Amino acid sequence: MYRNKRLKIKREDKVYNIKTTDKKILENWYYLMTLGRKLDEKAPNYLKQALGWSYHAPYAGHDGIQLAIGQVFDRKSDHLFPYYRDMLTVVSAGMTPEEIILNGLSKKDDVASGGRHMSNHFAKPEWNIHNVSSCTGNHTLHAVGLARAIKYYGGEGVAISSQGESSTSEGYVYEAINGASNEQLPVIFVFQDNEYGISVPKADQTANPYAATNFEGFKNLEIIYCNGKDVFNSMNAMTLAKKYVKEHGQPVIVHANCVRMGSHSNSDRHELYRDDKELQEVFVQDPLKRYRERLVYSGIFTEEELDVLDNKAKKEISAAHRKVLASPDPDPASIFDFVIPEPYKPLKFKDGIPDGSGKKMRLIEALNTTLKEEFRKNPDTFIWGQDIAYKEKGGIFNVSKGMQQEFGRKRVFNAPIAEDFIVGTANGMSRYDKKIRIVVEGAEFADYFWPAMEQLIEMSHDYWRSNGQFSANVTIRLASGGYIGGGLYHSQNIEGTLTTLPGIRVVYPSFADDAAGLLRSCLRSEGPSIFLEPKALYNAPHAEAMVPEEFEVPFGKARIRRKGSDLTIITYGNTTHLSLKAAEKIEEESGKQIEVIDLRSLIPLDEDAVIESVKKTNRALVVHEDKVFAGFGGELAALISNKAFEYLDAPVKRVGSTFTPVGFNRILEAAILPNADKIYAAAKEILNY
Repeated sequence: MYRNKRLKIKREDKVYNIKTTDKKILENWYYLMTLGRKLDEKAPNYLKQALGWSYHAPYAGHDGIQLAIGQVFDRKSDHLFPYYRDMLTVVSAGMTPEEIILNGLSKKDDVASGGRHMSNHFAKPEWNIHNVSSCTGNHTLHAVGLARAIKYYGGEGVAISSQGESSTSEGYVYEAINGASNEQLPVIFVFQDNEYGISVPKADQTANPYAATNFEGFKNLEIIYCNGKDVFNSMNAMTLAKKYVKEHGQPVIVHANCVRMGSHSNSDRHELYRDDKELQEVFVQDPLKRYRERLVYSGIFTEEELDVLDNKAKKEISAAHRKVLASPDPDPASIFDFVIPEPYKPLKFKDGIPDGSGKKMRLIEALNTTLKEEFRKNPDTFIWGQDIAYKEKGGIFNVSKGMQQEFGRKRVFNAPIAEDFIVGTANGMSRYDKKIRIVVEGAEFADYFWPAMEQLIEMSHDYWRSNGQFSANVTIRLASGGYIGGGLYHSQNIEGTLTTLPGIRVVYPSFADDAAGLLRSCLRSEGPSIFLEPKALYNAPHAEAMVPEEFEVPFGKARIRRKGSDLTIITYGNTTHLSLKAAEKIEEESGKQIEVIDLRSLIPLDEDAVIESVKKTNRALVVHEDKVFAGFGGELAALISNKAFEYLDAPVKRVGSTFTPVGFNRILEAAILPNADKIYAAAKEILNY
C-alpha cells in the first residue's frame, strides 16, 4: 500500500513567529481576531431579541486556523469554500462586520444570499468566497471541480475547502479527495478538528485519533498536522500548504487541532454531554486570550495598546449594527426571482418545428452529432462520466463515441464510479467561468443516479440561494426507461422525482430531431438541465427523423405529433410512439381523430398547448412510462382539472406503469409497463364515456 509522507513544517518553512513578524501584521491579526470574536459573541443576542441569527455556530477555539485561512486566501486568484463555522475565516479574508451582520439577520443586502440562505452561511461570490450548502462537507466536491478548472485553464490560484472533522465521514468527502489526488489538483482541504460532531465525540466517527489519518494511503496527497489554536503554527501550516500546492500541483490536507469553546450551535446544549472539567479546560485554551498574552509578554504590545484595538473593534461593530438594523428586509414578491436563469432562445427554429431539411438520423446518431457540433462551437465544453471514453468505446450505449479522439482527454474523460463525484465536480468546475458548459453522464442508467441526488438538489437551488449570483451550467444526461429487458436499476423512470425540484429543467425527447434540438438548447443555456434519453429508442427505426442543421428546440414548447378533435393524449418518451400506434388503430376502426401531444419538455411545461388541445377535444388521456401513482401524469391531470374542467366531457384518465418495480423477465416487464393495447383500451373508455 502506498503511504504518503506527512508534510513537516521545517525550520525554513516557519515564516511567521512572534519575534520576526512585523508589528503591523501582529496588530492586524489581533484586530481581526478581536473583531471576529466580538461578532461571535454578539450573534446569540440577536436571537434572544428575536432580530435574527436563528442559526449560529460559534467558532471560538478555532481562531488560529481560521485567521490563517483568511490570510493566505487571495480573492483575485483563489477560491474559498467556507463552512458554517467559518466566521473568522471570512472576516480574515476581508468581509466586514456589516456584511456578517447582514447575513446573520437575513437582510436584503446580504452579499451571500440576500436573506435566502441560513444565517452563518458566509459568502461573497464577487471575491470567490463561494455560497455553500448546509449539507456539511459536500462543498469539497465543488472545490475539487473548481481546482480542475484552475489546472485546465492554467490559473494562478488554489481552491480551499474548509470543514469540521466529523464531516469527513461523509462518502462524498472521500470521493472528493480521491478525485483530487488522482487528477493531482490544486486544492487545500482544511479539517478543523474540535473533536465533536454536534454531540457525537470523534471516537464515534472514526477509529483513528485524527480524521486526516484516514487519508494517509492516498497517492499524490500530502497532509500537514497543525495546532489550529495557535496563530503562528496555523499561519505556517497554511502558507506551506499553499506553497506546496502551487509548486507541485497536488492536493494537501491541513488537519488543525482545535477546541470548541461553545455549544455546537444555538440549538445545542453542550453541558448535556460535556462535564465541568472539560468546559473549564477549553476556556483555558482560548486562542485569543493566549495570543493576547503572548503579545504582551513579548513586550511588543502593552495592555493599553491592545485595549485600544478592543474598543476600536467594539465601535466598528456598533456602527455596523445600527446600519444593518435600518436596512431593508427581503421583498416577499422576490421569491420567484432567480429560480432558474433565462434559457437560450432559438434563433431559427423558434417553435422547435423542423423544416424538412437535413439528414435522416436515428436518435443515438442525433445525440452524438449534436454533442460534437457543440464541442466544436464552444471550446469551453466538457464531458465526463462512467465509461464515457476508452479507446473506441464511448459510453455503454456509444452516445459519446469518437469524442475523446476528436477533442482530447482533457475535455472528454472517464470519471470514477461515483455519481456524487460526477455531478458535484461539474457544479464546481462550472463556477470558474460562465462560458464553461459541462455535460455529464450522471449515471450509466438513470436508476443509478440516486447517490448523486444530494448534488442535484444542491445544484437546483444554487441560483436561488445565491440571489442570482451563480448557477451551474451543467447538462446531466441519463439513459432512462424500460422496454429493454433490463429489470431493476436498468429500466426504471425517475422523472416523477426530478420534476419536483424547482431550479432545474427536465426534458424527455421521443424522436431524433427533438433529441438534437433539446440537447443543443441545454448546452447553450445557463442553468442546470436534466436530459432524459429513452434508451429503448436509441436505435429504433420509428424514432428516426430528419434533423436539420443547427436544429433547436426551445424549452417549454410541446409538439403536436398527430392532430385530432375527439381526444387528447398527452405523452412523452417511449409512450409517444405507443400512443401514436393506439391513435391510428382507433381511427382505422371508428374514424375518431386522436390528438397526440408530445411534451418534449416537462419542466418548464407547455401548459397552453395542453389546455388548448383539451378545450378543443373535450377529453384527455395522460400517458407515460413511469408509475401512475405519484407519477408526473398526476400533475398533468391536476392541471387539466384546474384550468379546463368546464370543457371536459369525461374524467381525465391516466395510463402508466403499475406501482411496482420493473421486473427483469420479459413477461413481468410486459405486465408492468404500458403498451399500445393498454393505451387503446383507456382511450376507448374515455371516448365511450
